[in-house]
Amino acid sequence: MDKRILAIGGGELKNRETIKIDEYIAAEAKKHAGTLRAFGLFLPTASHDCMPYYNTFHKVYTGLFDIKTDVVLTVNREIDLEKIKGKFKKADFLYVGGGNTVYMLEEWKRSGILPFILEAYERGVMLCGLSAGAICWFEDMYSDSVEEGKYEMWKGLGLVKGKISPHYNERMLDFDEIVRYNKWQAWGLENCSALEITNGEPVKSLGEGTVWQLDAADGNLKKTAFR
Repeated sequence: MDKRILAIGGGELKNRETIKIDEYIAAEAKKHAGTLRAFGLFLPTASHDCMPYYNTFHKVYTGLFDIKTDVVLTVNREIDLEKIKGKFKKADFLYVGGGNTVYMLEEWKRSGILPFILEAYERGVMLCGLSAGAICWFEDMYSDSVEEGKYEMWKGLGLVKGKISPHYNERMLDFDEIVRYNKWQAWGLENCSALEITNGEPVKSLGEGTVWQLDAADGNLKKTAFR
């Protein structure tokens, strides 16, 4: 079973800015579900379990694509891990919302749901996510999670090799500078773009924005649009 990740650089779900990407996710979820109704599980941890965010996800994926949805909530509440585990087992895809990436990863570990996420990935459930939900899968992620406006590199989960920045069209100058200075290779995801990764390897880009490959291994930054 292929292990798949769809990393979305940014965009407002409620304004349908990522609708072409959402349509692709829905179609892939239906393939995974087969004859059953597809099921999408939303993780709003990075937004501290913001329920309006989940409601927007539900309106898009159920209202437009007829996918059953549910949500995993862990912040400031009692957690029934067996009940949550059952939700993960039913899922045809996970969708991780945006927000505070560092907080989200710490909360996943604290609450005990991280193993459920990794188990879903191993059995071929597509891991989808926007902004925080896009970069958390990589080795290193460019984020201002600790102090707003102060961007730093943080360790991600390491399911995908390399370094990444979401909202690249908004952070391009700063991210290009740090990539050039450190002679890194990295990814830059513009808003409304998505990078699909299969078995740890990037395979294609989606959406109206552009996915960029950045290479400064020789000290000179080279930028290539990934297709």
